[in-house]
Amino acid sequence: MGNGFVRNNINQFAVVYRFVDFLIIQLTLLAACNLYGVPIDVHYHLLGLIGSTTYLLSAELFWLYRSWRSGTSKELIFYTVVSWFVSTVVVLSYLFLSKTSDDYSRVALSAWVIVAPVFLCSWRMFMRAFLYHVRKKGFNSRSVGIIGMNENAVALANELKRNPHTGFRIDGIFDDRDTDRLAIPDGMKVEGSINDAIAAVRNGEFDQIFITLPMTANKRIEQILHQLGDTNAEVHFVPNFFMYNMVHSRLCNIGNLQTISVFDTPMRGATTAIKRAEDIFLATCILAVIAVPMLFIAAAVKLTSKGPVIFKQNRYGVDGKKIKVWKFRSMTVTEDGDKVTQATKGDARITKVGAFLRRTSLDELPQFINVLQGSMSVVGPRPHAVAHNEMYRKTVKYYMLRHRIKPGITGWAQVNGWRGETDTVEKMQMRVQYDLEYIRNWSLWLDFKIVIFTFFKGFVGKNVY
Repeated sequence: MGNGFVRNNINQFAVVYRFVDFLIIQLTLLAACNLYGVPIDVHYHLLGLIGSTTYLLSAELFWLYRSWRSGTSKELIFYTVVSWFVSTVVVLSYLFLSKTSDDYSRVALSAWVIVAPVFLCSWRMFMRAFLYHVRKKGFNSRSVGIIGMNENAVALANELKRNPHTGFRIDGIFDDRDTDRLAIPDGMKVEGSINDAIAAVRNGEFDQIFITLPMTANKRIEQILHQLGDTNAEVHFVPNFFMYNMVHSRLCNIGNLQTISVFDTPMRGATTAIKRAEDIFLATCILAVIAVPMLFIAAAVKLTSKGPVIFKQNRYGVDGKKIKVWKFRSMTVTEDGDKVTQATKGDARITKVGAFLRRTSLDELPQFINVLQGSMSVVGPRPHAVAHNEMYRKTVKYYMLRHRIKPGITGWAQVNGWRGETDTVEKMQMRVQYDLEYIRNWSLWLDFKIVIFTFFKGFVGKNVY
C-alpha cells in the first residue's frame, strides 16, 4: 500500500459506498423481520426498495458521496441521518397513501427505521477512522506543490497542515523572486523557481499543483498553465479573492464566455427547495409547541397597554424587496417611518410586558407565521427597519449583500453575540460580517448548528433592550 493507494479511485469508492448503503438498508429490514418472526413477502421487498432508492437519491442531493477529506465527522453523520429521515418520510407516506400499513409489522418497521441509520453512520465512521489512520501514516496521500510564495500560499499551507486527515502533503513551494524579497514564515522555505516546479511535475513528483499567484500576473499564469497542460497533475488556481467580499460565487456562461458571479446567492435549484422544506418543517413544529404560550402573550400585551397586539413593520427581504415582519408589540409607539429610533437601555417607550418580551426574544415569535408565508426563514440575517437599512447601506461596506437570501428569525450573527442595539457603526459592521459569512458558507448543517446554539445562547444578549 504505497503513497498512491486509492488516489485516483474516488468514483470507484463512491460506487462502493452506494452499494454498501443499499446492502445495509436491505439487510437491516430482513434482520428486523426475521427477529420478530415476520414472513418476508413481496410487500417488504417493495418497501425495502422504496427506502433504499429514496435514501440513495437523498444522499446524492446532500452530496453525501463526495470526498470527505475536508469534511467533519459531525457533518457526515448529520447528512447521513437527514438522508435516512427523508427516506423514512417517503416510506411512511407510501404506507399512508396506499392504505397498506396494516400489511406490515409495526415492530419490525420501527426496528428497521431505528437500526438502519445506526449502521449507516457506524460503517462510515469506521471507514473514516481507517482512512484517517492510513493518511496519518503517510499512505493514501497526495503530493502537493505550491507555485507562488505569498499570503495565499501561507494560508493554504497552514490549512493543509491543520488538516492532516485530508492526505495532502506539501512537498515544495516555488517562486521566481529572490528569497530576500519574500516574507517566508518560520518552518517554510522556497524549494526553487517556477521552472523547477514545472520540471518536477513532469517528472511525476507532484500529484497536485496549487497556483497562488495574484490575478494581476495573468500572463505568467497563462504561461504556467500552458506548460502544465501536458502533465498528469491536477492543477488548482487559488486566486486572491480575499481582496473582495465573495458572498457566494459560481461560474456563469454568456454564450461561449465564462464569467464568475461574485455576489451570488446560494439559494438556487435544489438548495431553494431544501431551505424551504427546512423552514416549513421547523416553523410548523415550533408553532405547534408555542401556540398556547402565544395566546397568553397576546392577552398580556392587550391587557397591559393600548394598541394592537401584533406590530407589522416594513423591512427589507430577499433581493431588497419590502416585507411586513410581525412582532408582538413591545412599545407604546409603532414607529415605521423614515426615522426609527433603536431601543436603548431604560427606553421609556417600552412597556413592562414588552421589556420582558424583548429580553427573551418572545416578541419575535409571530415571525414563524412570516416563515410559513414564505417572506422569512427560520435561519438567516436578521431584518432591519427600512430606515436603518437606508442609513447603514451608506456607511457599512457590502451591507446590502446580506439581502441575497431571506431574512431569518435567528442567525449566525445573533448566536455569536451580535444582536440587540447597534449604537455604533463598528457593531453593525460585525453583524454584517457574520451575516455574509453565513451566506458564504450556507449549508443545512450550519442551519442546524445555529438552531441548536439559539436555544442555549441566542434568546438573550447584553445589548438587548
